[in-house]
Amino acid sequence: MPFLFGMLGWVMTDKETAMSALAAEPYALTGQGWGDTVRLWESTDAPEGCKVEIIEGIVTVAPPPSSDHNLIADLVQEVLYAVKPKDWGVYQTQGLTVPSKKGLYIPDLVVMDRADLAGRRSSIPADRAELVVEITSEANANHDRVAKVRGYAAAGVPLYLLLDSWHSARPTFTLYGEPEDGTYRTLLTGEFGERLTLPEPFDCDIDTSAFPVP
Repeated sequence: MPFLFGMLGWVMTDKETAMSALAAEPYALTGQGWGDTVRLWESTDAPEGCKVEIIEGIVTVAPPPSSDHNLIADLVQEVLYAVKPKDWGVYQTQGLTVPSKKGLYIPDLVVMDRADLAGRRSSIPADRAELVVEITSEANANHDRVAKVRGYAAAGVPLYLLLDSWHSARPTFTLYGEPEDGTYRTLLTGEFGERLTLPEPFDCDIDTSAFPVP
């Protein structure tokens, strides 16, 4: 059954072809402002399960995550729920805006105070986040490694954990923190299988040996 890709005007009749196209194609509106780009993002009618984000002013659509990707997210979320402050939540589909970087991201996991979600729309300022976690997928790994490092740092997010399943050599993790003047300090790096320790206010270890690899 065909589907229509919202304002972008694409009609696909083959699901596999559609997923490939969505993974590869960004969409920019030349000459449009941030507000116009956000409205395009809000009106984008992507297939169910796809992730629609704004990366450096471009609306991008990524296919639904793999089962391995979801398993990693579940394992990390389980640890975070056990150690987070009582009034904080762990969310998987929360949009975070960074207008200074023309970004609207949907991290795989974000930890934030529940009160910051009350009465808000589908996206909120990224500076409300206490920790963001991104798990790379083959289709959008470079966004997580480059654009989002800059964006989250510019927003002052205290901790950014990048779980890079698609690293060229072996899957790795990188913990960024202490943002200053739009730049992060690298606090910790390692490979899947090594100990990953999150600092206060989490103060916990994550067992990366349980993470599946591509």
